[in-house]
Amino acid sequence: MKGLQKIGGIAALIDAATFLIAIALMVTVVAPAGYGSPEADPVQNAAFLVENQAIMYLWNLIGYVVFGTFLVVLALALYERLKGGSPAMAQVATAFGLIWAGLMFASGMVANIGAGEVIDIYGRDPVQAGTVWLSLNFVVDGLGGGNEIVGGLWVLLLSWAALRSGVLPKALNYFGLLVSAAGLVTVIPALGDVGAVFGLGSILWFVWVGIVLLRKNSTAAV
Repeated sequence: MKGLQKIGGIAALIDAATFLIAIALMVTVVAPAGYGSPEADPVQNAAFLVENQAIMYLWNLIGYVVFGTFLVVLALALYERLKGGSPAMAQVATAFGLIWAGLMFASGMVANIGAGEVIDIYGRDPVQAGTVWLSLNFVVDGLGGGNEIVGGLWVLLLSWAALRSGVLPKALNYFGLLVSAAGLVTVIPALGDVGAVFGLGSILWFVWVGIVLLRKNSTAAV
């Protein structure tokens, strides 16, 4: 138990770091080029992939695969912390956490494998590469890049269970409820941009959870 809590705390901090790295790449590289924006031509997006293969591969790897890997560890650590006071809610929350991790893996692998196909096709037919990129973008967004519903449900249920069991600070739990609300409203297409609020709030939430798990670890029972 003690070891898992410590590892979970580290995993939470790593997940926060992956969010920060992904946002930094978005702000400095992706967004200035207009990549993925509705105004950008699909062929231009395909050309951007060709010109920035390494950066985009790293972005997908860190933002999806690395994040998903440590999310599994954190989900299990939080389940161990919450199961004593709210076992049923903790189980349901953990299920959504693992589903979210699986979607992140799928998004990252599809994004990177698909990007490789787009790059190969671009050398022969840029227009076709743009069409393939457009289809790829829809798939990745549908899996997890375009909405935060599953992540929002995980944070919501965790926060609710923690409020009932009292094993995490109340302020953290109430903050988690606010963050989860920002994720859940992305189910409405017109409110999709609110996902940015969920992302920024999640960074603070992950850091806070990580600190709590690491601090509590020193006094937790083995």
